[in-house]
Amino acid sequence: MKIVLYPLVFCTILFFSCNSSSEKRDTSYLTESVGAINGLQVVITNELWNDSVGEKIREYFAAPADGLPQIEPIFSINQIQPENFSDFARTYRTFLYVDLGKEDTLQIKKDSYAKPQIGAFITATSEEKLIEIIEANQEKIIATFKAFEIKERQRRTNISLLTVDSLKERFGISLKIPSAYRVASACNDFYWIRKDLKSNGSTNILMYEVPLNVIGKDSSIIGDIIKVRDTIGSGYLPVEDDGLFVTEEAYAPYLFTTEIDGKFAYETKGTWEIKDDFMAGPFLNYAIKDEERNRYLIIEGFTYAPSMEKRDLQFELESIIKSMKFVP
Repeated sequence: MKIVLYPLVFCTILFFSCNSSSEKRDTSYLTESVGAINGLQVVITNELWNDSVGEKIREYFAAPADGLPQIEPIFSINQIQPENFSDFARTYRTFLYVDLGKEDTLQIKKDSYAKPQIGAFITATSEEKLIEIIEANQEKIIATFKAFEIKERQRRTNISLLTVDSLKERFGISLKIPSAYRVASACNDFYWIRKDLKSNGSTNILMYEVPLNVIGKDSSIIGDIIKVRDTIGSGYLPVEDDGLFVTEEAYAPYLFTTEIDGKFAYETKGTWEIKDDFMAGPFLNYAIKDEERNRYLIIEGFTYAPSMEKRDLQFELESIIKSMKFVP
């Protein structure tokens, strides 16, 4: 089991800004931002990029994304020199600006040159200080970028939505799902929603619930979650030749804690497989603690796409799940 903790880092030399002052800035004149989901423009000189500062940026911001069967970076990075960061280049939705200067500072700003846009500006008096700031704050910056990209993915989803009114009646929730998905199976205690991909595959969402006492505490958490998902997958998902849809044993899942619509949730990322077959792919499982209904509501996203990269497919599923709201 891989349990990942994100400690808070405090550093007095740094200044964080998210344009949250009471004085509202007029952004109506700003152009629309551009860029693919999970793309990151790094504004930095070639000298710094090709030296230890660039190595540190790549170490963190191009690190392998968790829970994927093959190595794919957290962000797809494009480097640009500061003198070329003007006009259209400034409209990129997510960017990291790193340079030497007279102070040691970090600022995170929204809508500096376009909208929606998020940028992290790191300035330091030496290369060593740049590396210190990056190391101390990379988790905060990455989390900010990822949250911003989730919102952008959800904004794109909202353009055309699938209506599944029965989710409110059955689970007491609403979920914003792109219209490209369809309900593959629905019964009293299980929903399966899927999107067929153009190149032989699919992305999928599963929904079901279990009593609170089914998932224990401490060392039993990951085992209980895997036991539940393997039971549901083997019992509800049709597989040829009597195969079983289960968690792949060769790769230990990652376990995180988070919140969905204000409620505590376990987030599990790992790899699924069809037992005794060559089918496999990534999954993202949220067990949402709903004490009012004495249950864990479980929503899982998984992908089968043997000929495609899977980071952004899983990211879309994550954005769908994080749009969930409890409704009366």
